[in-house]
Amino acid sequence: MNTTRRSFIQRTAAASTGVFYIAKTSWAQKSPGDTINMAVIGFHGRGGSHISGYKAQAKDGVRIAALCDVDSKVLSGGLDNLNKDSKDKIKAVGYSDLRKVFENKDIDAVSIATPNHWHALASIWAMQAGKDVYVEKPVSHCVWEGRQMVNAARKYGKIVQTGTQSRSSREGIFEAVKWVQAGNLGKIKLSRGLCYKRRPSIGKTDGAQKVPDTIDFDLWCGPAPKDDLRRAKLHYDWHWQWDYGNGDLGNQGIHQMDIARWFLGEMTLSPRIWSVGGRLGYEDDGQTANTQIVYHDYEKAPLIFEVRGLPESSTSKDMDKLKGANVGVIVECEGGYVVVPNYSSATAYDKDGKEVKTFKGNEDHFKNFITACRTRNKDDLNADILEGHLSSGLCHTANISYRLGKQQKPDEIKEQIKADKFAEESFGRMTEHLAKNNVDVTKDLLTLGPVLKMDTTTERFIDNDKANEMVKDKYRAPFVVPDEV
Repeated sequence: MNTTRRSFIQRTAAASTGVFYIAKTSWAQKSPGDTINMAVIGFHGRGGSHISGYKAQAKDGVRIAALCDVDSKVLSGGLDNLNKDSKDKIKAVGYSDLRKVFENKDIDAVSIATPNHWHALASIWAMQAGKDVYVEKPVSHCVWEGRQMVNAARKYGKIVQTGTQSRSSREGIFEAVKWVQAGNLGKIKLSRGLCYKRRPSIGKTDGAQKVPDTIDFDLWCGPAPKDDLRRAKLHYDWHWQWDYGNGDLGNQGIHQMDIARWFLGEMTLSPRIWSVGGRLGYEDDGQTANTQIVYHDYEKAPLIFEVRGLPESSTSKDMDKLKGANVGVIVECEGGYVVVPNYSSATAYDKDGKEVKTFKGNEDHFKNFITACRTRNKDDLNADILEGHLSSGLCHTANISYRLGKQQKPDEIKEQIKADKFAEESFGRMTEHLAKNNVDVTKDLLTLGPVLKMDTTTERFIDNDKANEMVKDKYRAPFVVPDEV
């Protein structure tokens, strides 16, 4: 039987079981000291850091063997830059279609920095083809496919790292987490994440926009609907449209959401969720909230998340801060609080605001991934895919509540959230913030989502069919996340 025939039969059989393609990789035959051949998929933005991260490990046996991007201009430029600096006799190759990357048996692992709607399918296809995976945050575009990624990683025994690099702050944030969980400040009362990050208008178009000639738009859309381009800029601004992104909860906020859950030590999605917010201060082609409060009602203590995309006032470009943080985490305890203002440090304070202890230190997140690829032990990962799924899922469930909500007057909202005292206080600060930006919430109404209850075992909502319809995306063939991985 010739190779073409064999390949066809493999693909046909795989399709019937939901498996894209299973290929033996060269890694399975290598010793731990051999070279790991990497492919970076999607590098117009964050993927550039992936390239730098693996290039820095060249002396340790890591080689970028391939680059993949649907934008031919981005791809050619990336290949030129990579190969001109390379000392390898064999140059890196380029692909526009990630499926061709997975078919390459010489690729041992892939690093995925595509838009969010591609993360899950690309990761699952890669695992089915025998590759280890580093995947950017959020790892998924919806709750269901995140769990499918975990299932695939466990089934195929693959190493899958989530791009939440704060998890590699082992001497910094991790030590602070252990210190708090040991009871040094008493019980945790609240874990609060902040994403106060300026997000200006993306503009308002008056019709379908032209897709750049250098982009394979069918591949760019992949699992998502292939609709007309309805924003001025194809790249990056997809974050603010539901078919492709998850708003700032899934963009910047996922980092802080993850840290906030880390302190609580919770290893399930929250059993009770609601959200309030809106896209306020301008009218544009964006759909996601630029101002939002999320309430995850864990049994130990609530996790509250706050998003602010507008500056501290209409006359300032600076952002608000809370206890010295604007993109960070604040953990309120009985005997004080801890502030995590960045990706690699934390400071503990007593009730009077006096500094008690500082934690600092960071490791290389990409290097941690490579280390685990060599040991073949998922427990060596600082951010295993399960952690990524849970923190990403918190973003998704909060957005589901928001999207199912209805606009209400501020007094009506206050009445409904008054039982959650921390949330009531957060809401008061949010409305004050909006007023300073000339947003009158009695006219530009906020959207209050329903309180959703979740079965944390099945990761399905209880007695809410509309919410459960949003747990799983509707995929565009042939780019379908399989029911059976």
